[in-house]
Amino acid sequence: MNIYVGNLSWNLKDQDLQNLFASHGEVASAKIVTDKFTNRSKGFGFVEMPNDDQAQAAIAALNGTEVDGRNIVVNESRPKPEGERSGGGGGFKKRSFGGGGGGGYKKGGGYNRDRGGYNNDY
Repeated sequence: MNIYVGNLSWNLKDQDLQNLFASHGEVASAKIVTDKFTNRSKGFGFVEMPNDDQAQAAIAALNGTEVDGRNIVVNESRPKPEGERSGGGGGFKKRSFGGGGGGGYKKGGGYNRDRGGYNNDY
């Protein structure tokens, strides 16, 4: 079973996560997700446990407990729906406000006029 672990302290390393779950059963892998540019923890990770009963016990025992000053969130990881990984979640960051008829910013005040790059707005 793949387990999501959130609200982690930035000080924790993969080994700390593995040790936390090892007391509840066999841990196949433990990985804290890091930013690819700064290599700093994003505050969440995943633990894989081959035995579902042990994994459920670990989830029940660890969810809401305090680790390094933070109450962690532990639950069963569910795969994202198809397509969400590539642009669905967080895709709003790629669009600019007012572009493509978004929210009426084009009207009243010419929001895009001094932003440049929108030739059809002039």
